[in-house]
Amino acid sequence: MTTEQPKIPELKFDRSACATCPAHNAGNLLKLGVDMTDWDYVLALAGNPNTGKSTVFNALTGLRQHTGNWPGKTVTRAEGGYSYKGDRYKIVDLPGTYSLLSTSLDEEVARDFILFGQPDVTVIVVDATRLERNLNLALQVLEITDRAVICLNLMDEARRHHIEVDERRLSRDLGVPVVPCSARTGEGLDDLLEAIHDVVTGEFVCQPYRLKNESSSIRRALDELVPKIQAVYPELPNARWVALRLLDGDERITEAVRSGELGNLNFQAPLEPQTAQSIPLEVAA
Repeated sequence: MTTEQPKIPELKFDRSACATCPAHNAGNLLKLGVDMTDWDYVLALAGNPNTGKSTVFNALTGLRQHTGNWPGKTVTRAEGGYSYKGDRYKIVDLPGTYSLLSTSLDEEVARDFILFGQPDVTVIVVDATRLERNLNLALQVLEITDRAVICLNLMDEARRHHIEVDERRLSRDLGVPVVPCSARTGEGLDDLLEAIHDVVTGEFVCQPYRLKNESSSIRRALDELVPKIQAVYPELPNARWVALRLLDGDERITEAVRSGELGNLNFQAPLEPQTAQSIPLEVAA
């Protein structure tokens, strides 16, 4: 004689709820993909090519590919968004560059967005296995902005090559948060999100390292030139950096100052055309 086993009811799960539960997204991360309406903060991703910058972008936004072109440029841009602790972030993945000295269109686009787009925080993705090479770009970014986070990516590769990085000392020396990560495995992303949150909310006040080896003649030139730039462009976030580029003979910045374009370089929102203004560039060296 056989006994009929009671039927177990089929369990049905609403998997749509999983995307927003804290267990599914550590640190309350909600990947928004292309939904970037009504963002609270703008985040720029900068870094050398092959540092895993796009992997960080994909890990935070959930996107695999969403690209277009910068306005008036042939350079590709990628944008996405995420939500963390109730705030919505728009991420702009800048072109991978080795420098911001505007020797190429990629460098010009990256530099202009960091300076004139005024992101709330710039995340500089560096390769932990090639840190010395990557710090060249990081130091240039820190010359431009007061709000930055270093994403020390590819830590799994560094360990494989027996490379150790003292991130606490590096953070102290650079004056900004340094977060060890391995974006492809998700290692350190919670800490990265928290560091970004702390910088944009002012809980961590950055004191970025700046080069201070100008000669006395350069300092005199800066003392004369910076106030002139500020008088004509009071909204400019870093007149000192612009002055340094003028003294260095940067043709792109020089033309932007002479033509008045410097007041219109804003990648977040279009500005109404302004009357071109110019300032005298001759200073006592």
